[in-house]
Amino acid sequence: MNRNTGMNAGQIIGTMNGQQVVGLDIAKLVFQLHTVDMGTGEIINVQIKRAKVLEHFVNKPKCLIAMEACGGAHYWARELTALGHRVRLLHAKIVRPFVSGNKTDATDARAIWLAVQQPGVKFVGIKSAAQQATLTLHRQRELLMKMRTMQTNALRGLLYEFGAVFAQGRKALFKDVERALEGLADQLPQMVRDSLREQVERIRTLSEDMLAIEKRLGLQLKAAPQMQRIAQIPGVGLLTATAAIATMGEARAFRSGREFCAWLGLVPKQAGTGGKVRLGGISKRGDTYLRTLLIHGARSVLSHAKEPGPWLEQLKGRRPANVVIVAQAAKMARTIWAVTAKEQDYQRGFKSVRPSASMQTV
Repeated sequence: MNRNTGMNAGQIIGTMNGQQVVGLDIAKLVFQLHTVDMGTGEIINVQIKRAKVLEHFVNKPKCLIAMEACGGAHYWARELTALGHRVRLLHAKIVRPFVSGNKTDATDARAIWLAVQQPGVKFVGIKSAAQQATLTLHRQRELLMKMRTMQTNALRGLLYEFGAVFAQGRKALFKDVERALEGLADQLPQMVRDSLREQVERIRTLSEDMLAIEKRLGLQLKAAPQMQRIAQIPGVGLLTATAAIATMGEARAFRSGREFCAWLGLVPKQAGTGGKVRLGGISKRGDTYLRTLLIHGARSVLSHAKEPGPWLEQLKGRRPANVVIVAQAAKMARTIWAVTAKEQDYQRGFKSVRPSASMQTV
């Protein structure tokens, strides 16, 4: 335990809305806590064993606990919130500038304690257990897809060394691989051909596992009205609908659709100096997986939509294809936020109307 009564300007704060502020650096076995006693001004920097964390906070006065949004943070946020404390999760990029000196658990906890007290800081929404369960299915499917791609490419490469070439796509591979193996009987021993057949079966098994996960996500979609609403949006399918609700958390945490869009990294990044601001490519901040799903959905809208609408047709006529795709993805993200936040069904051609000044003053 490290206790110090020396205080500087950055350590005098220590409270937010009358509550004591605690910086908590979480880990697998040992947690580090940093806070300042509200009564004495004493700096408290202690280690807590994982098994003793909830016991430490259960009898403490209600306080604000800040943590980095890393592995396990959402679980601890739910547990500490259940004890009556306010919990704030911070992105690691917000905490990093406040790390001074060597990077240790103690300096990390102090950096978290300092970062949460800065004005205008953006917090990460706390996900529920159900939302994390949905994202777990998505992560499993994503991993299986990577494994399937690796196995398929490896099989193509191995057979290419013996002169066997296949058309693009898994269907073409599965259709011709057996014939290719039989044609290589004079070059490949039986045990090698059997091993390659086993690899083909592994690829089929991975596809079946992915299909099983998609069926489970489909059951979640049927049971969740929010997911059903946004699934009506053109370009939003099963994966995007379930991932969007699970990733977004509470839609009202975002003030507008544009803020949600910026959170996903679908708005231009800005660089300015001397009073001149230049817009570049999209910022690519936020959740990469959901942003990728939205861009794929937007590409599908551009390719297969029977009635894309005048806005999209005009944009296609004056902007490059990739710019149009990102613009459509951003529009889909704003629509997802509007449908979810207002709890309304998707209406094609709907135009929002700002309330008049007289109505706002009433």
